[in-house]
Amino acid sequence: MSGATDAAERETEILYRDWYATDPRRPVIRVGRHWLVSSRALVKAVLLDQETFAADNTLDAETPMSVAALRILAGHRFRLPHTLANNSGPSHAGWRRLLAPYFSPSAIERHRAYVDRVAEQLVAEAAAVLARDGVVDLHAAVSQPLPLVVLDRIIGLPPDDIATVKRFAAAALELFWAPLTPERQRVLADQVGAYHARLRRFAQTAGGLGAELRDHAQRTGLSDDDVVGVLFFLVVAGQETTSQFLTALFARLLAEPAVLAGLRRGRIAVADVVAEGLRLLTPVVTWRRVATRDVVLGGTTIPRGGSIVLRLAAAGRDPDEVAEPEHFLPGQRGSRRHLAFGAGAHRCLGAQLATMEAEIVVTRIADLLAEAEVVRAPRHPLNLSFRMPDALVVRSAAVSAGVAPAGGSCRGRSRSM
Repeated sequence: MSGATDAAERETEILYRDWYATDPRRPVIRVGRHWLVSSRALVKAVLLDQETFAADNTLDAETPMSVAALRILAGHRFRLPHTLANNSGPSHAGWRRLLAPYFSPSAIERHRAYVDRVAEQLVAEAAAVLARDGVVDLHAAVSQPLPLVVLDRIIGLPPDDIATVKRFAAAALELFWAPLTPERQRVLADQVGAYHARLRRFAQTAGGLGAELRDHAQRTGLSDDDVVGVLFFLVVAGQETTSQFLTALFARLLAEPAVLAGLRRGRIAVADVVAEGLRLLTPVVTWRRVATRDVVLGGTTIPRGGSIVLRLAAAGRDPDEVAEPEHFLPGQRGSRRHLAFGAGAHRCLGAQLATMEAEIVVTRIADLLAEAEVVRAPRHPLNLSFRMPDALVVRSAAVSAGVAPAGGSCRGRSRSM
């Protein structure tokens, strides 16, 4: 029994905690029901080969849905058809073409001034809380609201406050990518199903992108479920991964005073800081594919139907690609060869937006970070693909170590800024 317990604990460690481990001698290993791929070259090859490695399992629940959870989801009319991330079929290109104008470089550039205003306001508010209370949670005060406020401006979302949307997004990431107890799965199914029903009602009357999605579905013989599925994915992926990345990057910069000093004095470009952050702190630590046929990958045979876990975080630290894989060195060789946004037909539509947001926020918050120290670093629950940080509480470096941390400052905030 002890041996079985030790094996199960090690499997949990590898799948859900050990994001960065690499072994050049074993670029593909089997852990439980998954084949894990860590080599950057192999990860990219899988992402580029849609015929052999399909995206259809991307949104499959890591903990198979129980009958009770399925009944709860069905009660909310929850359906998640193949639309974007989980779509290897012919309809995928059509959805991408429809969304592309909203996320093109020129379209994103038009939002730069707005993003800067939001970032300036949020950082100023965080600084005010820090001055008043002695501590501030940068995850709650800055990282969480900014990407959601900006996404709302770009595509339009149901008029809910930030806390409501964030609870839904976190619940979705946990429901589909975390190891769960039956009780927890039922709770999450109800939370996710309820917001999915909210999206369904919104999709029926929304203008702008919502109206375009409806028209596209009607023209191509798709259904209302497909429209809701696209919105579901955009609400989660369009802002949650950026929030998580910002918190991880802030935490790392707090531990890199030389980088912060170089950034503030203009010796280090913010674009290099963000690129190095994306390499070292990949917001999506793994992503999945399914083998469409028996295939040999990195000397390992994977059968048809095998679940492949692409370790994007480990690929960013591949010693064959990066001069100093474990060190935060903006501008180093290989820094921009990360796969944080994927590759190929499924490369993240919001890559340009996320990068711009990070560059602007880091520029705005650099002075605050330079004068702060960590009270509580982020904690990360078990999750196959996402970091899921819960907080990043800091205080002024001049404040006594005995000051207790306070809560976040954006609870219940409206998205209008």
